[in-house]
Amino acid sequence: MYLDFLSKFGVSGAHPGGIKLTKQIFENERINKFSHILDVGCGTGQTSAYLAARYGAKVTGMDFNPIMVEKAKNRMTKYQLPVEIIQGSIEKCPLPDSKYDIIIAESVLSFVNKPRALKEIFRLLKYDGRLIANELTINRRLGSNYEEEIKQFYGLDSILMEKDWITLFEQVDFKNIKTFLRKQSILQNDSLPEFQYSEYIEPELYKIMQQHFNLMVKYQGTLDYRVFICTK
Repeated sequence: MYLDFLSKFGVSGAHPGGIKLTKQIFENERINKFSHILDVGCGTGQTSAYLAARYGAKVTGMDFNPIMVEKAKNRMTKYQLPVEIIQGSIEKCPLPDSKYDIIIAESVLSFVNKPRALKEIFRLLKYDGRLIANELTINRRLGSNYEEEIKQFYGLDSILMEKDWITLFEQVDFKNIKTFLRKQSILQNDSLPEFQYSEYIEPELYKIMQQHFNLMVKYQGTLDYRVFICTK
């Protein structure tokens, strides 16, 4: 239900560091009007819109959730941005090989079949293309009951330490894998999330928001995130 909460509330910038961290990451990338970028799990399209408006890049946003897709399309219409928004899964993507210079995934890979998604991302990237992933990690292994609590709430098949993520990237043949860790807690967001509320929100989804915050507090110092940048 956590993903239902995100879609019905239309939460943008919910990933650690928010849109401010996203902007800082892209300052170090060579992006221009010729860059082809895929925003995997684009949500309401906040990052996609920024890349198109700031750099004039050719951006495609993709999300599995139809509510998020509709909200992302509305954003592009509102701001008159030529961003293509499609519905699809990064586990089996309807896009051609070797098309993108950059693929960004912000708190997306944690929620899908990771090996399958990474193989698709590798296929979609041009030679020397880059994956930028901001993903959930744990700083130490927890007891099975605690890990199960986290997995069940967020709908995860696994929760990984930094070294586990790096192993997955290496297995798909990514190279030049770099990891960035900020000193901020996962609870501290550089920018407030933006909300695009649906017309009707189920009452139980308000409880999900509180449960999410409670888990963040309970596992503060253990639940964390990393920004990974790798090259095909």
